[in-house]
Amino acid sequence: MTESQTAVSPADHPGSPFTPESTKTTLLRACARVGLDPSNARLIRIGENAVYRLVSPVVARIGRTAAYMDDARKEVAVARWLAVESFPAVRVLPSDQPLVVDGRVVTFWESVSEVEDYASPAELGTLLAMLHKMGAPAKLRLPRLDPFSRVEHRIAGNDWFSPEDASFLRGRLAQLRDDYAALSFELPHGVIHGDASVGNVIRDRAGRPVLLDLDGFALGPREWDLTLTAIYYDRFGWHTAQEYDAYTRAYGFDVMRWPGYRVLGDVREFLMVTWLGQKAGQDERAALEVGKRIRALRTGAGRDDWEPY
Repeated sequence: MTESQTAVSPADHPGSPFTPESTKTTLLRACARVGLDPSNARLIRIGENAVYRLVSPVVARIGRTAAYMDDARKEVAVARWLAVESFPAVRVLPSDQPLVVDGRVVTFWESVSEVEDYASPAELGTLLAMLHKMGAPAKLRLPRLDPFSRVEHRIAGNDWFSPEDASFLRGRLAQLRDDYAALSFELPHGVIHGDASVGNVIRDRAGRPVLLDLDGFALGPREWDLTLTAIYYDRFGWHTAQEYDAYTRAYGFDVMRWPGYRVLGDVREFLMVTWLGQKAGQDERAALEVGKRIRALRTGAGRDDWEPY
C-alpha cells in the first residue's frame, strides 16, 4: 500500500456533506495530486459516487467515504481484467489508484464519450449474456454478493428519515433478509455486475455499448443482474413491453418467469429507496420522491409514479 492509497477512516472527516460543492473541492485536490487539469470539470451525476467529466478525456469518480476503498480497489482490478479480456467496459487510467482525498475515495477513468448516450435494454441484455459466460480469475478475489451490505448504514446514518420511517425501514429490511435467504435460484451463480441497468451502459464514440460502474462486481445469482430491468418495465413503466421483450431475447432468459422474481424485485426497490434517501437532506425533489416511495412501501400503492434517478 503506497502513501497515496492509505485508507482514512470516515470519522477523520466527519463534517463534509456529500454535495456538488464539497465533491468539487475533493476533485480539485485529487487532480492536483495526479497532475490532471480540473478546469471546466462538469458534474455528470451524484449518488453513491460523484462523477465528473474533465476537459481531457477523463472521468473522475468520487466515493462518499474512505470506507469504500475495498470496492474501489476491486473496481480498478475488475477494469484491468476486463481490458485484458477485451470486454467492452470502461477503462481505468494506468496510474496508481485509488486515491484517498478528504476522506473520500477517488478514481480516474478514460472517458467513453462526450455525451451520455445510454444503450438500449437489448444492448444491456447482450452485454450481460457475455459477462455471465465469463469466469473471473481467482486472484481477482471477487466477494460473494451481499445485497444488504450498505443498507443498515444508509438507514442509521440518515437523520432525514423520521423515527417512524426509520423503524419501518428496519422492519422491512429484516423481512427482506429472510425472504432473500429462502430463495432458490434457477441460473448458475457466477460473475455479476451488481447494478445492471441501461443507466450503467453508454455508447462510445463509435456507437458501441460499454459497461460502466464496476464497483458492484461480485459472485452471485445471475437473476440479481436481470431484475432491475424487469422491474423498470413491470413496476415502474420505464421500459416498454417491446424493449423488455428485446432484452429477454438478447439475454436468453426472462427473470419474470422465475418464482423468486417478486422477492428480488422487492429487494431491489427497497435498495432504490434507501439509496435515494441519502440525497433527501440536500435535494428537495429527491426528498419528495423518497417520501412518496416510502408511502408506497407502507401501503402497497402502485409504483408507476416513481421517477427515475
